[in-house]
Amino acid sequence: MLSLNKLACDIAQSEIRVMSVECDKVRGVNLAQGICDTPVPAVVRRAAEEAMDRGLNIYVRLDGIAPLRAAIARKMKSYNGIPADPDTQVIVTNGSTGAFYTACMALLEPGDEVILFEPYYGYHYHTLVTMQAVPRFIRLESPEWNFSHDDLARAITPRTKAIVVNSPANPSGKVFRREELGWIADLAKKHDLFVFTDEIYEYVLYDGAEHISPATMPGMFERTLTFSGFSKTFSITGWRVGYAVGSERWLPAMAYYHDLVYICAPAPFQHGATAGLNELGQDFYDGLGRDYRKKRDLLCDALRESGFSFSAPRGSYYVLADASNLPGKDSKAKAMFLLEKTGVAAVPGDAFYHDDAGRNLLRFCYAKTDGDLVEACNRLMKLKATVSVG
Repeated sequence: MLSLNKLACDIAQSEIRVMSVECDKVRGVNLAQGICDTPVPAVVRRAAEEAMDRGLNIYVRLDGIAPLRAAIARKMKSYNGIPADPDTQVIVTNGSTGAFYTACMALLEPGDEVILFEPYYGYHYHTLVTMQAVPRFIRLESPEWNFSHDDLARAITPRTKAIVVNSPANPSGKVFRREELGWIADLAKKHDLFVFTDEIYEYVLYDGAEHISPATMPGMFERTLTFSGFSKTFSITGWRVGYAVGSERWLPAMAYYHDLVYICAPAPFQHGATAGLNELGQDFYDGLGRDYRKKRDLLCDALRESGFSFSAPRGSYYVLADASNLPGKDSKAKAMFLLEKTGVAAVPGDAFYHDDAGRNLLRFCYAKTDGDLVEACNRLMKLKATVSVG
């Protein structure tokens, strides 16, 4: 009989997308999905339009257009402190998720164990499962989302192949400290592990937090795959332009699988991203943190007024809040209650844990236009009139 494969039988739509659909049904304010509907920089938009007008709408080489790879290499050296050869150590991918997916295809075998810090980003977890890798978990403890060297050391077994780092993190907003990255580096070298590092929120930092790329730690470039992109920096989440940086030992296989799955990232959008890297100055990048801090503080004030408790993020643009006082047996029920009563969508915390640790948590995204965010905050602050949450 015809049937789905065993993995496909267990799949379910992402709770992030489910809540976005539910939000649309009630014409609510979507603080669930990190769609980042803030304005696209004009120079990025114009360059993409000009590329289309010039007929640059066809396939490009499997590792991306040369001007973009060169711009990425300059950015990696100046901001991240990672020297990279644009011809052999940089590939352009279909978003940072495309970089992660093809790294897993190229470097992992079925049954390999991969360490995730949780709360984790759901696409990391589900990609590993799809690749038939085995996720192992290290619990980050709020409010600072800390872990210890011993936590990490105990999680490593003879079958461990890689450690996944997401800093600044979705959904917690954690920014990994240099000491913590040192523990990861030391254990990765000791046990001969890869480090996959998703740095898509690298410019969205607050309160003096510093972004440190794991590949800059001593002896780590050869075993680290660095993933990032332009979705969050340039507010182009739908353009799907990202990149991977790493050793020439690994990137050709990644490029092969990327070509097989995606062919290439959209050609005119690669030109738009190139213009953004080449023409936007430091003021633009500094402004990201300033602008998102204002949005963070606005949402945090509203959540606090509404009776939620939380740890203010030090990076990214999410707040993971305790919704214990909302009715509902689990986080999905609590999220649906909130949507019904206020028209504000959040993501159930269960989407970020492998067990029931997220049952009382909700994630809110504040990468919204000021008008939409103010409307959401006003709705949230009326929650106390509906139910006792304080």
